[in-house]
Amino acid sequence: MRFWCESAWVDDAVARDVLVEAVDGVITAVTVGAPPEDAERLGGLVLPGFANAHSHAFHRALRGRTHGDGGTFWTWRNGMYALAQRLEPDGYLALARAAYAEMAIAGVTCVGEFHYLHHAAGGRAYADPNAMGEALRQAAAEAGVRLTLLDTCYLAGGIGEPLNETQLRFGDRSAAQWASRVAAFKEDANTRVGGAIHSVRAVPRSSLAEVAAGVAADRPLHVHLSEQPAENVACQAAYGLTPTELLHDAGVLSPRTVAVHATHLTAHDIKLLGSTGTGACFCPTTEADLADGIGPARELVDAGSPLSLGSDQHAVVDPILEARALEHGERLRTGSRGRFTLAELVNASTSSGHAALGWPTAGRIAVGAPCDLVQVRLDSPRTAGSLPEQVLLSASASDVDTVINSGVVVARNGRHERLGDVGRLLKDAIEGLWT
Repeated sequence: MRFWCESAWVDDAVARDVLVEAVDGVITAVTVGAPPEDAERLGGLVLPGFANAHSHAFHRALRGRTHGDGGTFWTWRNGMYALAQRLEPDGYLALARAAYAEMAIAGVTCVGEFHYLHHAAGGRAYADPNAMGEALRQAAAEAGVRLTLLDTCYLAGGIGEPLNETQLRFGDRSAAQWASRVAAFKEDANTRVGGAIHSVRAVPRSSLAEVAAGVAADRPLHVHLSEQPAENVACQAAYGLTPTELLHDAGVLSPRTVAVHATHLTAHDIKLLGSTGTGACFCPTTEADLADGIGPARELVDAGSPLSLGSDQHAVVDPILEARALEHGERLRTGSRGRFTLAELVNASTSSGHAALGWPTAGRIAVGAPCDLVQVRLDSPRTAGSLPEQVLLSASASDVDTVINSGVVVARNGRHERLGDVGRLLKDAIEGLWT
């Protein structure tokens, strides 16, 4: 396989006339020169594949249905619970396949699925206890994206509260039973398995260390952290600690751990996250949509926390916009421009996100990396006149033309090569859930 790129992002900068060669989906050479006759030509700017480090696939069915009457994160959650009650494995497969296909045509080559919709109504186990996870595995494979299944432990309805009727679908009876179920879900060439602590609200203090120990040391461990001030207040009242301090006390923070959102942090929280090498995954479009707030992204990076990006509830699926929203949030928060360099924004969208999901060689155009390439047009109404190196500040997912995952063309001209009309897939999957 040979792909000649008019411009490509190599070694943290734009290079011209780049030839990428691959064997069995892995890059074997990156050179500069005139295009060979047998190479596929990619105009515009070619970026490495994007990593969506935080996804709840079933939330995609809420887009355009939860935004019209104000409310709060907590009232939005009621709508999410109502949707969760409607999903079974077949419907979940259709919805997740469409959601992942939407990511694929936007340039996402790997998704981290924060998976907590495990069981049937009332908490009953399916014949295959991992039936919902298997639906996600199949959906990702058919959509042409790699999957890291972050199987999520969810034991309580709040600090000191039992699971409610809907949450029974999310919960295992104990950390040990959760770990046993996760151990039965096997990796394959397209799927890696990690774990997640839903939050300090959903996993009691007494179980935090057990959950962390239930995930192999070489696998990622993610956790929702301080997304809402109410979580901090409840944690302080129950334990006399912030959520970050509680996780640190339990030994959860580490270089394999990723704190998702990390919005409402103290200076001490930032120091703890940075000093332990714990990553931070920001989801700017979701955090804006749910009025969560703007987290201290620059301070976390400066303290030592690697930064990644996710689309979370999929109010928007556009990794370019997530990167721009990260920078714009910093500008709004501080009154200063250029809080992140362009290289930092690209890395948060690509290599850092892949590393956070357990694919450390991916997300770069380099020898030994998967051949994941995302062609972004530089001649659209949005990008015409832009410098290639500043395309993340002008383009959108609509400008993504060709997407290649492990050397295979997944999308071209905004259309999924295998699945066709992604809008139709989404319409059919979503409308069926609400009728």
